[in-house]
Amino acid sequence: MNLNLSPALAQIPGVSGWWIVVGIAALVGCAILVLVAQFFNLWLQAFMSNAGVTLYELIGMRLRKVDLSAIVSAKIQLVKAGIHEINTNDLESHALAGGRVTNVTRAMIASNRAVLALDWKKACAIDLAGRDITDAINTSVNPKVIDVPHSQGERQSIDAVAMDGIQVKARARVTVRTNIAQLIGGATEETIIARVGEGIVSAIGSSETYKAVLENPNRISKAVLAKGLDSGTAFEILSIDIADLDVGENIGAKLQLDQAEADKRRFQAEAEKRRAMAIAQAAENRAKIEENRALVMLAEAEIPAAMAGAFRHGNLALMNGRPAPRAG
Repeated sequence: MNLNLSPALAQIPGVSGWWIVVGIAALVGCAILVLVAQFFNLWLQAFMSNAGVTLYELIGMRLRKVDLSAIVSAKIQLVKAGIHEINTNDLESHALAGGRVTNVTRAMIASNRAVLALDWKKACAIDLAGRDITDAINTSVNPKVIDVPHSQGERQSIDAVAMDGIQVKARARVTVRTNIAQLIGGATEETIIARVGEGIVSAIGSSETYKAVLENPNRISKAVLAKGLDSGTAFEILSIDIADLDVGENIGAKLQLDQAEADKRRFQAEAEKRRAMAIAQAAENRAKIEENRALVMLAEAEIPAAMAGAFRHGNLALMNGRPAPRAG
């Protein structure tokens, strides 16, 4: 059913065409008021803080499903901290990329207060890489202490052997701060722990005696620091302090004992080999004796036959009961 209300309204006494326009305008105004009411609180906060967030931007962010409260709060914090070069579009872009806008905002404010060289693009890249940018800035301002070996690891000390064969067990504490320039792509704490542990082993191993290590632990720190262990990492090593040194086992004596035991077993094996060879040689000699004895017996058995043949041929005669040769 098609109802044309305008002519009908026009025929009603006291109703003219401009009332229709007013009614339509009122409906549109009510719709706008309902829409604006959803953003009025956030817009008013931004307006009173001179954050420069327009109602149009709020509507656009709502359509793009961005957290309005987080963006407005971050923009207000940046403005109040004196950082005006970051606009609403920058915050929204980072949020749409999956970044943590609140963390990056706090990091920017902290770096601005500490006069650190950190711009918005680098901060966003660090955050999107999965690094905790807030913790990195805090570590850059307040240096962090790393235990070597790690306090939660299975090993309780770094064990090394001096040249005299005595084992030395060491624990160190490494003070580091974040290197913002190498935070993207830089190695983590595990690399620092591994490199410092390697340096401690090398420094102890190059010492002539364990006493030299115990008398001057600072030589270990200097030797480790001189190697530039923070190269390619996200940290800058400020100091390496030896927290504890303990004397372990006499590894040299233990190795010598093990070597002597191994030599003993080797010599015993060689002696047993020579004994077995001697027994075999004796058996072989007895066999040869028996063989020669058998040959002698065979030769002795041929003598009577030879004598009998000599008698038959007249080559042998008896003189005084003794056989004598006969002249031919």
